[in-house]
Amino acid sequence: MKKFIILLLIAAAVLIFWIFDLNQYLTLDGIKGAQAQIDSWRQSAPVITALGFFIVYVVATGLSLPGAVLLTLAAGAVFGLVLGTILVSFASTIGATLAFLAARYLLRDSVQSRFGERLKTINRGVEREGAFYLFTLRLVPIFPFFLINMLMGLTPIKTTTYYWVSQVGMLAGTVVYINAGTQLASISSTAGILSPGLLFSFAILGLFPLAAKKSINWVKKRRVYSRWPKPKHFDRNLIVIGGGAAGLVSAYIAAAVKAKVTLVEAEKMGGDCLNYGCVPSKALIKSAKLAHQVRHADAYGLEAGGPVMSFRKVMQRVHDVIAKVEPHDSVERYTSLGVEVLAGYARLVDPWTVEITMNSGETRRLTTRAVIIAAGARPFVPPLSGLDDVGYLTSDTLWEELAQQDEPPRRLVVLGGGPIGCELSQAFARLGSEVWQIEMGTRILSREDEEVSKLAEESLTRDGVHILTGHKALRCEKIGETKQIIVESRNGEHQLPFDTLICAVGRVARLKGYGLENLGIPTERTVVTNDYLETLYPNIFAAGDVAGPYQFTHTAAHQAWYAAVNSLFGEWRKFRVDYSVIPWTTFIDPEVARVGLNEQEAKEKGIAVEVTRFGIDDLDRAIADSADYGFVKVLTVPGKDRILGVTIVGEHGGDLLAEFVLAMKHGLGLNKILGTIHTYPTLSEANKYVAGEWKRAHAPQKLLKILEKYHTWKRS
Repeated sequence: MKKFIILLLIAAAVLIFWIFDLNQYLTLDGIKGAQAQIDSWRQSAPVITALGFFIVYVVATGLSLPGAVLLTLAAGAVFGLVLGTILVSFASTIGATLAFLAARYLLRDSVQSRFGERLKTINRGVEREGAFYLFTLRLVPIFPFFLINMLMGLTPIKTTTYYWVSQVGMLAGTVVYINAGTQLASISSTAGILSPGLLFSFAILGLFPLAAKKSINWVKKRRVYSRWPKPKHFDRNLIVIGGGAAGLVSAYIAAAVKAKVTLVEAEKMGGDCLNYGCVPSKALIKSAKLAHQVRHADAYGLEAGGPVMSFRKVMQRVHDVIAKVEPHDSVERYTSLGVEVLAGYARLVDPWTVEITMNSGETRRLTTRAVIIAAGARPFVPPLSGLDDVGYLTSDTLWEELAQQDEPPRRLVVLGGGPIGCELSQAFARLGSEVWQIEMGTRILSREDEEVSKLAEESLTRDGVHILTGHKALRCEKIGETKQIIVESRNGEHQLPFDTLICAVGRVARLKGYGLENLGIPTERTVVTNDYLETLYPNIFAAGDVAGPYQFTHTAAHQAWYAAVNSLFGEWRKFRVDYSVIPWTTFIDPEVARVGLNEQEAKEKGIAVEVTRFGIDDLDRAIADSADYGFVKVLTVPGKDRILGVTIVGEHGGDLLAEFVLAMKHGLGLNKILGTIHTYPTLSEANKYVAGEWKRAHAPQKLLKILEKYHTWKRS
């Protein structure tokens, strides 16, 4: 109601201005005609006249009325250069700030809630450099100031910053118009005030902040590098530290554009994903799923029974899969692509020098134009008392430690209710382990919607996983040969005996051993980088898990493109990393796949969304496969088909998600998906059907009633 009243008052004021033809006084002829009268007022009551003019100017600019230029001329004609400049400078800034505040109060919340995701990059830019952008715009008076007032009001720039930057930025243009106003009698048109030469001068003036910014960055860069002697020549164009997804893609791109690149990896090529993460876990999940299907073969009209299984063979298959994928990431392959691969540990000596301690014991020093740190992450091990005494596994170590066992762990405790913990809990439960999964939070998969967490918990529970949410691990004990973990819940402490314990409570970036401390490169949870993946030193970059903010193989590869291109060609053009469309999948059964917003995040961020869903239990192919469970849920802009986020829970959810990722990346809406032919019968039809649900909800009811009458008439 308050907003409505304010809007009504503004509209009434503007309406009065036009109804009573007040604009006639804000023309060049009107100003000239009133000059003598205003002069007489100034002679008799100078303070009141100045104050009255000041108020009129504030109201005119605050309401964005036409004629601010003419009022400025009038100030020069009546009050002279000095006093006129003072009056107009403050009045215009106050009026602009009032317009800014009105736009902020009336429009910002609704605009941000409706377009928040799309404005995220703009908001971050304004928070970081809003004063710089505004100052540049204010220096060039050809930009419509009323538009600047309104649009800046929709951003998060501080009001105080907006005021003082506007005051300073508009001063040069104000002086020009005030000075012209002192010669009002000789002015025949406002168009003549800004001559081509003057406009060019303003354009040059508008470039000043850009030049100043470049100069400041140059000085900062010189200061950062000042204590390090720069080599006269370089051995390499690029050195990449780490042979995981980010490192491999960075090196590949550099070699593809014929740069001389060295990749340094101390352990196994392929990094965590190939050797400890994505590849082995998915191989284990597949074996576990097959065991589950054999156990429930009656769902397919077959005789159900316990699978005859050798856990040793299951683990051997895992290692066979790794070996089969390994050539894709091998030293031989990357050498053939033109990458020099060195086995050893790399350490930054200075911004251009990398010392490599080879696995053979030899030490080499190479100079390089640029460095990309792609050191990855490692499992986080919680500081639990007694953990080392009882022994533990992580998602990195379990593949070797369990490889020689004939049976899966009999009693298994998994710490952590995130994606890794859920995947391992379900897989081992399906392979025959008795699994307890401990999560300190109120639910597993806490980043997903509550209904997704509930569905995942039900699925894991059906497979025999004992899920203990709201339980905090306190300590581990070993009494004789018995291992146990003590957990705490609302009901107090209790013990869980186990044979094997897996820590799956997250991963932390590898930040030690690369010389970051020696160079003073800031680190927090990750290596601190800017939007271009540059560290403190513009020639040193970080990508992948070590840089964050995501810990996915596909985002590591995505970042690698930006790191490689910016490191090799950044002096000509740099690219900000685009995180606008990031998909991910948790590979439990049913799979949980997501891209963009979910309902939980939309609510937390105050973003208005429309939710459309399709139950996969209604899909022909899913029914035929006995996989008729889960759903596709799409979040769109209210009333429009533009996709803000998608969650898919179901068989092959990660594969089904790709169509929505493509649509979001390229601005395609649900109408385009609905108009695309999907093979029948396939699971991908779920994407088309959810688009159909949206279309049905937005059917033009009035038009349909008219059509109904038309067809009735045709039958008569």
